[in-house]
Amino acid sequence: MRTCPTHSAMKVASGSGDKAGFFTQGRWWLKALPVKFKAKIVGMARNIKKLGQEDPRRVVHSLKVGLALTLVSTTLYYPDQVYKNFGSDAIWAVMTVVLVFEFSVGATLGRGLNRVMATLLAGGLGIGAHYLAKLSGHIGEPILLVFLIFLQATISTFFRFFPKVKARYDYGVLIFIMTFSMITVSGFRDGHIFDIAQRRLSTVSIGSVACVIVSIVVFPVWAGEDLHNLIALNIEKLGNSLEGFGDEYFEKTGGEESKDDKKFLEGYKSVLNSNSSEESLANFAAWEPGHGRFPFRHPWKLYLKVGTLARECAYRIEALNGCLNADIQVSSEVSTIIQEACTNTSLESGKALKELALAIKIMVPPSSADSHIENAKSAAKNLKSLLKSGIWEDIDLLKVIPGVTVASILIDVVRCTEKISESIYELASKAQFKSVEPTLSPKKLHSGQNQSIKSAQLDNGPDVGINVRELTLPSPPSENSSAPKASKQRMGV
Repeated sequence: MRTCPTHSAMKVASGSGDKAGFFTQGRWWLKALPVKFKAKIVGMARNIKKLGQEDPRRVVHSLKVGLALTLVSTTLYYPDQVYKNFGSDAIWAVMTVVLVFEFSVGATLGRGLNRVMATLLAGGLGIGAHYLAKLSGHIGEPILLVFLIFLQATISTFFRFFPKVKARYDYGVLIFIMTFSMITVSGFRDGHIFDIAQRRLSTVSIGSVACVIVSIVVFPVWAGEDLHNLIALNIEKLGNSLEGFGDEYFEKTGGEESKDDKKFLEGYKSVLNSNSSEESLANFAAWEPGHGRFPFRHPWKLYLKVGTLARECAYRIEALNGCLNADIQVSSEVSTIIQEACTNTSLESGKALKELALAIKIMVPPSSADSHIENAKSAAKNLKSLLKSGIWEDIDLLKVIPGVTVASILIDVVRCTEKISESIYELASKAQFKSVEPTLSPKKLHSGQNQSIKSAQLDNGPDVGINVRELTLPSPPSENSSAPKASKQRMGV
C-alpha cells in the first residue's frame, strides 16, 4: 500500500511544529523562571516580616533558642576535659535544649522539670531493675528485664489517660518510659549501667538548666501575664459587642444601613475558641515563680472560671448576632415598644463588661462596674415587665416572636454579666487586688483600656501609673448580701 505524498508531508510538518512548540515553551519557561523565583522570595520575605511584626517576641524567642544551643554545645563539646567526661552522651544535652525550650517561662520550666525528674526516677528504677534481674541468674535475667520493661510501659501509658497527668506530666511520663527502657536494655550488654545513668542525668540537667536560665534572664515571656491579659481582652470584646448591638439591631429593623459592616459586633467570636489557649496558659503559669504583679501561688484557676463565664456570655451574644442576621426581623410596631429597654440593657451590660475588663487589666476591685450592672438590671426588669404586660394581645404573634427572642436573650446576658462580676470579685479577693486612690482621675483610670493584647503582653510593668494602697476586700458577692452594690445583689428579673 502506497502512502500519499501529501499526507506524508503533512505529518513531517506536524512533527516539526510540535518540536518547535516544545522548544518555544521551554524558552518561555526559562525566561519566566527568574521572575517566578524572585516573586517567591519576595512573598516569603513578606510573610516572615508579617510574622515578626504580629508578635516581635517570636524573633526574640528564636534568638534565645539559638543562644541556649550555642552555650550548651560550646560548654560540652569544645573543652577536651569536659568532653572526655561525657563523651557521646553530651548529645543528650543538645537534644534536651531542642525538646525543652518553649515560648514561655512556665512551659520551659515545666518541661525541664518533667524531663529531669523523669530521667532521675527512671535511672534509679533502671539500676534497681538491672541488679534485681542479675539475682535471677543468667537465664532468668533477660526474661525478668523484658517483663519489667513491659510492666512499666503498660502502667505508665495507662497513667497518661488521667486528665491531671495528661495536662501537667504527660511529657515526663514519656521521658520516663523511654529512659527506663534504654537504661535497662543498655545495662544488659554494658556492665557500667550506673555510669550510663549518671551521664544521662547530668547532660539532661545541664540542658534543662540552660533553657530555664536563658528563658528567665533574656526577655522572659510569662504565661501568667499572657493569661491575665487574654481574659481582660476577651471580656472587653464582649463589652464592645454588646455596647453596639442595640443601636445596630433597631437601626436595621428601621431600614437604615448598618455601620462599619458590624465589625465591632464580631469580637466575641475569638472568645468562643479561647478555651484551649486559656487552659494551656493556666497550666504553664502554675509552673512559674512569682514575677512582677503576680506573686507565688497566684490563683490562676480562677482565671479559668472567669473565662468559662465569659464564653457563656459569648454564646448569648452569638445568639443575638443570629437575630441580627435573621431573615425575619422585628416589626416597627413591636420595635417601638421594646427599643428603649433593649438598647439600655445592651448598652449598660456592655459598659459593665468593659469596666470589669479594665479592673482585671489594672488589677483593682471591679467596683466601677457596679453602677452599670445596677442600671442593666433595672433595664432588664423594665423589659421583663413589658413582656408580661398585655400589650401584645392585639399584635400578630409572628411579629412579636423576633422581638421577644431578643429581649429574652438580653435578660439572660445581664445574668451572665452579674456572674462574671461575682467571679472577678472572687479573683480580686484571692489575688489581693489593690484599690485605686480616690484622687485618681477618671481619665487616668481609663487610659490604656483599648490597648491591644500584644502590647499588653510585652509590658511586664503596671499598665498605668497610679498610686495604690492595700485593701481588705469583701467576700465574693452572695445572694443574701444587702449591700447596695450591684455585684452583691442577685438578678431580680
